[in-house]
Amino acid sequence: MKKSSKEAYDLPDIIAQFKIQGTVGAIQTHGSGHIHDTFHVANHQAEAPDYLLQRINHHIFKNVPLLMDNIRQVTAHLREKLQTIPGAEPGKEVLTLVPTHHDQWYYQDEAGNYWRMYYFLKNTNSYDIVQTPQQAFEGGKAFGRFQALLADLAVDRVHDTIPNFHNIQSRLQIFRAAIQKDPVNRVKDVAPEIAFVEERAEAMSTILRLGEAGALPLRITHNDTKFNNVLLSQDNKAQCVIDLDTVMPGYVAYDFGDAIRTTVNTAAEDEKDLEKVTVNMALLESFTQGFLEETKLLLSKTEIESLALGVLLLPYIMGLRFLTDYIDGDNYYKIHFPEHNLQRARAQLQLVKKLEEQYPQIEQIIRTCAQVKPQLSTIAK
Repeated sequence: MKKSSKEAYDLPDIIAQFKIQGTVGAIQTHGSGHIHDTFHVANHQAEAPDYLLQRINHHIFKNVPLLMDNIRQVTAHLREKLQTIPGAEPGKEVLTLVPTHHDQWYYQDEAGNYWRMYYFLKNTNSYDIVQTPQQAFEGGKAFGRFQALLADLAVDRVHDTIPNFHNIQSRLQIFRAAIQKDPVNRVKDVAPEIAFVEERAEAMSTILRLGEAGALPLRITHNDTKFNNVLLSQDNKAQCVIDLDTVMPGYVAYDFGDAIRTTVNTAAEDEKDLEKVTVNMALLESFTQGFLEETKLLLSKTEIESLALGVLLLPYIMGLRFLTDYIDGDNYYKIHFPEHNLQRARAQLQLVKKLEEQYPQIEQIIRTCAQVKPQLSTIAK
């Protein structure tokens, strides 16, 4: 059973393994994440930094040394690039790892738990729900700049922390295997959802096919661009992209699509009333403006045009994953009631439907922001 309270661990002893400044003050649980246990370590000395301590979930991220090597390389590269930009503040704009006394980037305790520590970024905000177009614009700038700054870091320098994470063919294979197995006799109850998925399976494989054909370059992508993985400053300006555990090779449309998924939905991810699931196009346009302001000179025309496909693909993948877990007996995602995963799946698939209805407008917004003419399209419809 997962332990999450601060009383479950000898936190003072764990903190003592790291090279910190000052004296430890209050230790509080921090954030709303469901993967790691996270603690804010306040400093008694006002002039010394606070810290963020995390217990890494090594059941999900099975190779912690590989994971931490990714983060070390990516943060070092970001810091190096920011140091060349006038007015940039690397200490605020990129996560900074704190080494252990043995000059390692993680510590393993006697129980086998893995721990890491970052400097805590004070006076920042994160949002589970985007409230204004300005916030959406700044979020787009943050993820776009993240992509642009990593463009010259060789893709083969980073590792797959979760293989096939956004590979739609792999996800569909797992889905179909769950249907064949039907371990808890639920397939009979989800025929409309299965049909929805299968009707779109071929079209949703377009990005993967383009990548495999060499039309889309593999880049170092974040792969978990929920809007709350951007820290904004007190005046709501883009400051820092966080949660780097899934930074690995991918296609830029994955990051754009997942960010749009969590930015423009007017309802909760698990909304029961599907009538409430609509698309806030003003937020979509603002995010797109910010993202392409940072990346349009970097991306090829095919990459830019793939962004609209990513907008459909990522909620489709999430709906597919929730539906697969429901059919399989709820083994992956935490649920709060028996049909929670089905409710989540229906909400995400409804978002796909609503985005499909707006697809021509989405394409036009992307072209306008990137100044790409429609007749130059290189993606077959």
